[in-house]
Amino acid sequence: MTNDQLLEHLVEHLVEALGANLVSVVLYGSTAAGDHQKKVSDLNVLCVLDRVGSSELRKVNKAIRWWSKKRQSTPIFLSREEVKNAHDAFAIEFLDISTVYRVLHGEDVVANIQVDPLHHRHQVEHELRSRLLRLREHYVAAQGDRRKLMRLLVESLPSFATLIRHALILAGNQPPATKYEIFQQASEQFAISSKSFELILGVRQGVERFNAREIHSLFDDYLTQIAKTAAIVDRL
Repeated sequence: MTNDQLLEHLVEHLVEALGANLVSVVLYGSTAAGDHQKKVSDLNVLCVLDRVGSSELRKVNKAIRWWSKKRQSTPIFLSREEVKNAHDAFAIEFLDISTVYRVLHGEDVVANIQVDPLHHRHQVEHELRSRLLRLREHYVAAQGDRRKLMRLLVESLPSFATLIRHALILAGNQPPATKYEIFQQASEQFAISSKSFELILGVRQGVERFNAREIHSLFDDYLTQIAKTAAIVDRL
């Protein structure tokens, strides 16, 4: 089943479950940007409802159970009011959704979203630094296990790609669509090395492999470049 077919079936399930309470279904993220990678990229979906209570969420149990069996992450459920007023708390998320998206059903609730640059910068720096701290903690906890370290690198990359993309936006750039382009542009804009990011991306794509010694070297550079990026965002 293709991505478009999966999304079409999801919308059908949601409409059946929620009826008129379903305001909009929006696809965002790498697939909407044309950067979907089979087996590693999720289909990111935002569902906007007039009311989002426990009774409404229970109605979508069947749809989400089916969606999960397709190895997809649970959609985000927001109320119309939250889409309108929560930009300050979720600046990254709302800006990311509004930058590259496709309306699958209902109203275009994304078109009028506006994010305050100050809230945006604060959240980007906070997320970079907090995720860097967690990455260090997980590195220590892995105790040199090659498989754990490789999984940690691969699973953390999309989040850092998103944050680096937002750092580029803060610096006044038109953000590129693909992860590879993001790392290349960040290297040029911020004078950081894109090598470790690109190598980890190669692992995600199944074209790179590393032994235990190489992984530690890769991890060291990865941590260094993320820390440099956080320091740069602090000065923006």
